Amino acid sequence: MTGTFKSCIYDGAVFHRRHRPKKHKLSYRVFSTLLDLDELPALAKNTAGFSYNRFGLFSFHDRDHGSGTGEPLRTWVEGHLKSADISLDGGAIRLLCYPRLFGYVFNPLSVYFCYRKEETEEVLAAILYEVTNTFHERHTYLIPVANQRPEGIVRQACGKKMYVSPFLDMEMTYNFRIKPPTDDITVAIHETNSEGPILDASFSGFRKPFSSSELLKTYIRFPLMTLKIIGGIHWEALKLWAKGVPVTHHPKPPTNPVTVVGKEDKMAA
Repeated sequence: MTGTFKSCIYDGAVFHRRHRPKKHKLSYRVFSTLLDLDELPALAKNTAGFSYNRFGLFSFHDRDHGSGTGEPLRTWVEGHLKSADISLDGGAIRLLCYPRLFGYVFNPLSVYFCYRKEETEEVLAAILYEVTNTFHERHTYLIPVANQRPEGIVRQACGKKMYVSPFLDMEMTYNFRIKPPTDDITVAIHETNSEGPILDASFSGFRKPFSSSELLKTYIRFPLMTLKIIGGIHWEALKLWAKGVPVTHHPKPPTNPVTVVGKEDKMAA
């Protein structure tokens, strides 16, 4: 049955390059999962080592995303898509994120790929970028997909609404370059302000099947990955502080948990 799953594992790497006010770069080997929200119960039933809304070696919990209340994520996503006048007609919603490992996870960025059914094809209708900072604050940017390029690359942009890093101010624009999930995937963010580029960040990976054997191999390669992520964030922050990068003020998060680009924020060309 696992061969029929659209869900998968992406084995890859995270890369950051800061341009100003001090140069800084990092690269970490990581994996991520692409989870079809409709497949979660079947994944838990048929994949040893993976649990849904329960403790496990690898697990996924609805409350780690969306509203944080544990409501089904499909319901949460479709509700916000409706506010953006987007209907999927029952199409798939697939979430790129880190799973819990031994009950712990931190996802700086989770990406929802939302597909509309058109006869026998899936058409990417919208992408949601769910940003979580280390202060337990979360904000999501919902951007309709339009004018997708022939090579499959999606380019989108929006203004920054929520504080993320002590070393990045609020007057910034996120410029996204996305290669949607197939045999490989890329999520790249080019952050700019009025003075030009500040930071490039990306994740790229290659697809592996979502199976019991592949999960075991993934665990052997990345036994402490979730701790590595949060530890790496603080280690890199310490290095930026040591380089003299100024610390910015932490404003309150926006009251609206989701920014619908095109309604609340003007989309960049």
